[in-house]
Amino acid sequence: MKLRILDDSLRLRLSQSEVQQLRTSGRVHATVHFGPGPEQQLVYALVVDPEAQRVTASLTDREIVVYLPKAAAEAWAESSDEVGLHGEQSYGPEQHLDLLIEKDFKCLVARPGEEAYDGFANPKASC
Repeated sequence: MKLRILDDSLRLRLSQSEVQQLRTSGRVHATVHFGPGPEQQLVYALVVDPEAQRVTASLTDREIVVYLPKAAAEAWAESSDEVGLHGEQSYGPEQHLDLLIEKDFKCLVARPGEEAYDGFANPKASC
């Protein structure tokens, strides 16, 4: 799973196997290690929440969690045409966090080390 943060926006991109894991277990996560101890790790996760009414996110000590409503997550995971889910979380007057969850496409130009990457077929590919 790829994490992109830019100002007040957060984007998660999932491979095919990660979307499948989300469908079967309701959670997918990854860890960034800044050092050897657990206090030097950042975990980011995507969780299906049966109680959620919209896409939301939370931040705790060293974990970013994005929550998806169950129906939206199931429809997105099963659809071959729906690329992403979008949410907007307000945290003050005229202030919000944009949330985007996307299926990650394979690159159009091969990159070293990504030959076996299980991204989704890129719709811009000629094959």
